[in-house]
Amino acid sequence: MAELPGVERETLDVDVVIVGAGPGGLAAAYKLAQLVQAHNASGAEKKLEGLSIAVLEKGKEIGSHGISGAIMDPRAISELMPDWLDRGCPVEAPVGEDSFWYLTEKMKLAAPIMPPPLQNHGNYVVSLGEVVRWWAPIVAGMGVDLFPEFAATRVLVENGRVVGVRTGDKGIDKYGKPKPNFEPGVDIRAKIVILAEGPRGTLTKQLTGIYNLDEGKNPQIYALGIKELWQLPDDRFAAGKVIHTLGWPLDSDTFGGAFIYGMKDRIVDVGLVVGLDYRNPTLDPHHEFQRFKLHPSIRPLLEGGRMISAGAKAIPEGGYYSMPRMYGDGFMIVGDSAGYLNGARLKGIHLAIKAGALVAETAFQALLNENYSAQQLSQYESLFENSWAKDELFSQRNFHQAFEHGQLAGLLNAGLGMVTRGRGFGLVNRLEARGGHERMERIQRYFSSEDPHPPEKMKFDNTYTFDKVSDVYYGGVVHEENQPAHLLILDTEVCITRCTEEYGNPCLHFCPANVYEPKPTADGRGRVPFLNFTNCFHCKTCDIMDPYQVITWVPPEGGGGPDYKKL
Repeated sequence: MAELPGVERETLDVDVVIVGAGPGGLAAAYKLAQLVQAHNASGAEKKLEGLSIAVLEKGKEIGSHGISGAIMDPRAISELMPDWLDRGCPVEAPVGEDSFWYLTEKMKLAAPIMPPPLQNHGNYVVSLGEVVRWWAPIVAGMGVDLFPEFAATRVLVENGRVVGVRTGDKGIDKYGKPKPNFEPGVDIRAKIVILAEGPRGTLTKQLTGIYNLDEGKNPQIYALGIKELWQLPDDRFAAGKVIHTLGWPLDSDTFGGAFIYGMKDRIVDVGLVVGLDYRNPTLDPHHEFQRFKLHPSIRPLLEGGRMISAGAKAIPEGGYYSMPRMYGDGFMIVGDSAGYLNGARLKGIHLAIKAGALVAETAFQALLNENYSAQQLSQYESLFENSWAKDELFSQRNFHQAFEHGQLAGLLNAGLGMVTRGRGFGLVNRLEARGGHERMERIQRYFSSEDPHPPEKMKFDNTYTFDKVSDVYYGGVVHEENQPAHLLILDTEVCITRCTEEYGNPCLHFCPANVYEPKPTADGRGRVPFLNFTNCFHCKTCDIMDPYQVITWVPPEGGGGPDYKKL
C-alpha cells in the first residue's frame, strides 16, 4: 500500500507486537499472557508488571479473514487450554465417518482402507473463523490489546535489528493523494515482533529479503484452496462426515484433491485444493472446482441446496525443508508464514497453535532476560526441533516434492515414505524442489501447437456452478474503491509482450476472484491485465504463481477484503 512521504506518524511503544490474529497469533498472545500472569503471581523477585502485548489484524474484525478446510487436530489446543471445549469453543462436530474416493470423470472408487494421514478419528470439523472469533475475547480478557483494521505494511529495522512495524496509511485516493479522511499509519515499536500473517506474508517476505531467511532451504510450494458452504434441505450429509477425493477433475500431472465436510445445521463444506506448481498455463482452479461439483457422485450431495458462502486462500505445502529460518534479531515467525502445515494430512491449525505456544515461551524468557537478540530468540528453533510438531512435519518432509513428477509418482512416494520414515524415493533424507511458478510451461510447448487456444469458457448454471464474481459476492469481499491498488505490477511491459506471447497471461486464469481481466493496450499491440483489485480474496495466488514474479501483493487499507462467515 502506498505511503505518503514526509508524514508525521504517531508512535506506539509496546513490549510485544503480533501481526495477525489467526490461530498462531492468538495462541502466542494467550500463552505469553498466561506465562506472565503465572510468573507475576509466583512471588518471583523480578516481575513483568505492566507488560504490553498488541495483536494487529488487517480484517475489519477478528475472524473476518479466517478460512480453512477445516478439520482440527485438538492436540495443540488441548495442551494450551485443556478446558477449551468446556469454555465453548465452537466446534461443528467430532469426525464420525471418514471416506477416501478416487474419481474418474464418471465414476468413483472408494478406498477400502483409509490412508493413515487422512484418518481423522479424534479430530473435529470446525470453522476457523468462528474459532478465532471465540478465542479473541478470551485473549483480550487477559490484558492483550487487539487492533482489527490495522494492516501492517512494513517492518522497522534499525542497526540490523527489527524494532517494530508500521501500519498502512488510511484515506489515500487512487492517485496517491490524501483524502479528507486521511489518517497516517502508526509506527508500533516493540522489543519483540511476532509475525503470524498467514501464507506468503508481506512482512515475512521483507525479512526474508533482508536476512536471507530462506538460504539453504527448498523454495516454499503452495496450493490454492477454493471452497464453498452449502445449505442442504435435509440431513443427507451428517455433521462430522468427511470425504476426501483424488483424481478428476485434475489431470494426472497436477497435484491436488477435494474435500467435503459435514457441519451442523445441515451445512456442508465443499472445496478443491490445486497445487500451484501445475504445468498448464491456462488451468483455472476455480473452473476446476465448479466442474468437480457436477461429478455424478458429488452433484446428488448438493441437489436442492444453495450456496451460502465462498472463499479462497493459499496453503504452504512445501514441508519441513521449505520452512525459513524463523527468528532473528527482534523477531520470530509462526503459522502459515513459517510453513507450519502438514500437506499429507491437510492440516495446519494445530501446528500453528503449537508454534504460537513455542514462540510465547521464547518471548517470555527473552523478556525476563531483557535480551532480544537472534541468539536469545534462537531458543524458539530449539524448542521446535525438540517438539512433536517437528516430528510430525519431518515425517512428511518429502511428501509434496515427488508430485513434481506427476500424481502417480507422488502417491507411490507417499506410500513409500510411510515405511521409510519419510525418506521416500531413493531413500534420501531430503528431496530437492523448485518454485511452483517455474514448473509452468509456455503455452506453445504445453499444447504442442503453433496456434494454441485456451480452453472454452465454462458455462455456469447458477444452481450448482457459479462464476468468480458470484463467489466474490458470497465471500463478502469489500474494499474502498478510491485507494491505490494493492496488487503491484513491477513491469507492465512484461505483461503486454512476453507474458501474452509466452504464457497467454495465466493471471487471467489462476486468480479465483476475477481480479485480472484482459484489456487492449492503447497502441493495439497486445493486452494488459486490468486490475479489479476490489474483488481480491487476499489469497496471494498472483504473487505466488506469476511466471515472471513481477506481481507483489501488499495489504490494502485496513478493514478491506473478505468478510467470511463460518469459513
